[in-house]
Order: sequence, then C-alpha cells, then structure tokens
Amino acid sequence: MTDEKVRLGLALVRSIDDDGVALPELMDRIEEAVGDAPAVTREVIDRAESEGVLSRDDGEGEARFSVDGTGVSFEDEVVTKEGDFDCARCGRSLSTGYFVRFDDGDVGPYGSTCIRKTLGRE
Repeated sequence: MTDEKVRLGLALVRSIDDDGVALPELMDRIEEAVGDAPAVTREVIDRAESEGVLSRDDGEGEARFSVDGTGVSFEDEVVTKEGDFDCARCGRSLSTGYFVRFDDGDVGPYGSTCIRKTLGRE
C-alpha cells in the first residue's frame, strides 16, 4: 500500500503547475492526497528531487521548491462525481467532488477552488 501512495504522491507532484512551493505547503498537498504518514511524504519529496521534478531553494530562510511539473488538463484528467464528499484540502462538505485521475489512481475529492489550489493554478 505504501508504494501505491508514493506513486500517487509522485504523480501529484509531477502535475503541480506552480513555479515555487514552500516546503510546508508541498507537504500539505501530498498529505491531503495520500495520507499523513510522514515517511510517505518524505519518500515522495526525496524521489521527486532525485527525478528532477523538484529542486530545493533554501534562500531567505525557508525551504522552497521549484516544480518542473507537467500540469494537468482539466478537461481530460479531472473528473467530477456527484455524491456526499468532504474536500480533501479544506474539509468542506461537497455534493460535487473533483478528482484528479492518474494512472496509479484518483486523488480527491476536492471542491472547485481547492483543486485549483492543490494543482498550483491559484
């Protein structure tokens, strides 16, 4: 199960369309998607760095990462589902959940604003 979570976390990091992300924010995004196991989050970040998807910039006292992600196509890779959901990011109750579809599984549900924030579009 842990390997699946790491692969899913890596897919999420690869899809972030954001020039720079602070370490705490990056960790939050990963944990919202795959759970809050610190070992999984650390493994995702380490592997993303070794693959060149993330590059660390420790300037100004805060660890930040430049993300060389591919982004996602909202038309092709984001699916909506109707139901009773809680947003993975903010916890708000949702009747429509937005999920990012990756080869290794879906990440979500998110609300319409939170999915854009998670993917670095806001």
